[in-house]
Amino acid sequence: MSHHHHDHAPGHSHAPADASASRLRIALGLLLGLMAVEVVFGVVAHSLALLSDAAHMLTDAAALALALVALRLAARPAKGALTYGLKRTEILSAQFNGATLLVLGLLIVYEGVRRLIDPPEVEGGIVLVVALIGVVVNIAATVVLHGADRTSLNVEGAFQHVLTDLVAFIATAIAGAVVLLTGFDRADGIASLFVAAVMLRAAWALLRDSGRIFLEAAPKNIDVGAVGDAMVGVGGVHEVHDLHVWEVTSGFPALSAHVLVGTEDDCHRARMDLEAVLHDRFGIEHTTLQVDHEGGDLLEIEIRDGASAPPPPAAS
Repeated sequence: MSHHHHDHAPGHSHAPADASASRLRIALGLLLGLMAVEVVFGVVAHSLALLSDAAHMLTDAAALALALVALRLAARPAKGALTYGLKRTEILSAQFNGATLLVLGLLIVYEGVRRLIDPPEVEGGIVLVVALIGVVVNIAATVVLHGADRTSLNVEGAFQHVLTDLVAFIATAIAGAVVLLTGFDRADGIASLFVAAVMLRAAWALLRDSGRIFLEAAPKNIDVGAVGDAMVGVGGVHEVHDLHVWEVTSGFPALSAHVLVGTEDDCHRARMDLEAVLHDRFGIEHTTLQVDHEGGDLLEIEIRDGASAPPPPAAS
């Protein structure tokens, strides 16, 4: 006899979405104000570092806005064909954020190299002042988002955008000071390449982690081999087949497996013990376990001599 267990736990360990949403809105307001200032002074100062920061900030604003939308969609309950709801919109948002960081980083690399070859005259004083303002604003935005629920890959993607912007402003401030003190205009291009490197690193991390979820790989913190060994170690369990571990969305692991227990063992008790082990040792709450008794009697059909085999069922 087969026993199926479906534990459709509705939630997973995230901080309240409204708390993260309020923090995202505060950070979004800070970045939009700073972006407007930076575009104006970047054009006046002929600074690629400032303009690249402004372009990055535009993607930051889009990333935060998208993260807010994704939070709202992911909170919707499961309905109809969407048996998990819209929880993976968070992962789509994280992947989009990673892709925008990647494209923008490559564009800045191209323009930075071009400016190293033929550097324009840069107003170091303007660059330094605006960059220092940017450092202060981005520190505030980074602190705000650091307190949000960063176990959500969606929120982490928005945080990485803001964090790379903070690093970019620090590099830009250094470049502005160098230009102001030494007249070395190529410092602006060098700072842009450093900013691009930080952006590409963050892009790779977001694309890698969101890609793992879309490919239904096991969560990074869960060893599938250890899970299988722990399940076989439960009393009465003889074999575990078709073991699958994946993430529905960040922080929401799921597991399914086919389990064989002894012919005299209590399959219900084995299932409950398995659930306890998976929850306590691996933090997996959403499980689908098919538990069968090992072996089982086969029904034999004997056809007597001279008797014809039963006709096949008529096609419907």
